[in-house]
Formats: sequence, structure tokens, C-alpha cells
Amino acid sequence: MTAAPGPTPLVVGVVGPGRAGTGLALAWARAGHDVRLHGRHAKPVPEPLSLTVGAADAPPPWLDAASVVVLAVPDDAIAPLARALARTPAIGAGQVVLHLSGLLGSAALEALSVSGAALGSLHPLQTLVEPALAPEHLRGAWAAVEGMPRAVAVAERLARDVGLHPFRVRAEDKPRYHAGAVFASNYFVVVEAIAHDLLRSAGLSDADAWAALTPLVRGTLDNLGRQNPLDALTGPVARGDAATVTRHLDGLTGIDRDLYRQLGRVALDLARRRGLDAAAAARVVRALATDPLPARPREG
Repeated sequence: MTAAPGPTPLVVGVVGPGRAGTGLALAWARAGHDVRLHGRHAKPVPEPLSLTVGAADAPPPWLDAASVVVLAVPDDAIAPLARALARTPAIGAGQVVLHLSGLLGSAALEALSVSGAALGSLHPLQTLVEPALAPEHLRGAWAAVEGMPRAVAVAERLARDVGLHPFRVRAEDKPRYHAGAVFASNYFVVVEAIAHDLLRSAGLSDADAWAALTPLVRGTLDNLGRQNPLDALTGPVARGDAATVTRHLDGLTGIDRDLYRQLGRVALDLARRRGLDAAAAARVVRALATDPLPARPREG
């Protein structure tokens, strides 16, 4: 028996050859789609991609041939680019236009509504630092999709074709969704930077401080891979060890001390939900409520 043919490959045009745009373009090309990539300046891109170049207000030469147009540009450039594309006759009712913002909904493409194209957004919940590695890093990650029904259907297909797990999010919920992503990724890096500085201030070199922290970070991520945050939480707040919390705060200053207190309150909420004794929780509350010390410059 002859196997049924798979879906027809899409012609996917990506405007914006940055890390996300190039990485996704490469992943879609390797998934079998006919991918075009366009930017304002010539630059090397991974094979089999090729890059067309044109002025910011000039439409890509392939625009009318693309069944899907993806705007892989910064958030504040999406609406202006949509307005520029709306001035051309190349966008029509048969096409889908998506942007990659985690914050904005399809309303950012409102200028293109007169074209009849289906408008939406696709946001991979993954960091794409090295475009050449994107096809590997995208597999198994999740992606938020939103917009008009036809745009959502195409966005979900494009997500699945590169191994992403698409899920739908309402436009009004995207700021909270994206803030969650920032906490999980960007602010995670910030917290590790603070930890690194504190170990340096305790006498370790730059290299040794991060070498010492790396196994701890990996162990924490491994725990989170097997348990939810409520069960994975460890440390003095989780144990109700108010004396340790107090000594930590006595040794911290400025923003480090303020962040420790704020994050400690969130940790305490998790510990209470997990069953921390009320008396121990009350002692931690008192320790975290200590008035902050005057800020002084961090050494080193």
C-alpha cells in the first residue's frame, strides 16, 4: 500500500534575519518548507538559507509568493513594518502573516487587516542564541500561538513541524505569559549573576565562583525537571530556619538584601502550601520583615 502524501510544504518568508528569525528559518527549511529570508543588511546565514536585502521601507522581492510571512523583528518594529507592508499590493487574502512577539497580540498587525490576510502570532518559549543550533533547541520546547483561526492553524503547523508543542493563549493574557517567560529565563540569569557576585565577595575568583555554582544550578534544574516548584524547593525558608535567614540578611546590603527578602516571601508562600509549621512560618515572617540596612557599594 502506498503511503498517503504528507502536507504540501509552505512557502515561508521571514523578514528579519536576527537570531530568532534566522534560527526559525533554518528549522523550517530543514523541515521541508520553502523558506525565504530578508533583511536590511547583507550577512552570512546558515545553509541552505539565502538572504535577500533591501531598504526598510521596501517589500521583500518574494512577498507575493509567500503563503506565510513571518515578521521576526523587535516588538516596537512590528506595527511600523505591518504599515509598510500594507502599502504594497503583495499581501492578499490567501496569505497568513505572523509575528514572533511574546508580548503583543495579532492586533500589532492591524494595518494589514484590509488585505484580508489571516493575522496571528507565534512565540517559541525557548532562547535562540545561536541560529545554527535552533533546530535542535526548538525540539521539545513549547510555543504560544494566538490570532485569527486560519493564522492559528498555520502557526500550530509550523510549530509542530520543528518539534515545538503549540498552545493557545489569548491576546489579553500575553503580558502575563511573557512576564512568566522573563522570570524563567532572563531573571534566572540575573539571580545567578547575583549568586556569582556573592561568592566572589566571599573570596572566590570569577572562574571558581561559577565553577562552584554550576553543579548546584544543574542539580536544581534536574530537580525541576522531575518535580514541580512546590516539591523541588529546598533551603532555609523551606525548612523554617529563621535564624539562618536573619544571618543571611545581616550579611547582605542594598538590592541583594531587598531581593532576598522579596524572594524569601514567595518561598515562604510555597513552604506554607507544602505544610510548613505555622509557628516556624511566623518566625520566618519576622526575619524577613527586618528593616533594610543602609545600602553600601558592593565590593569587587
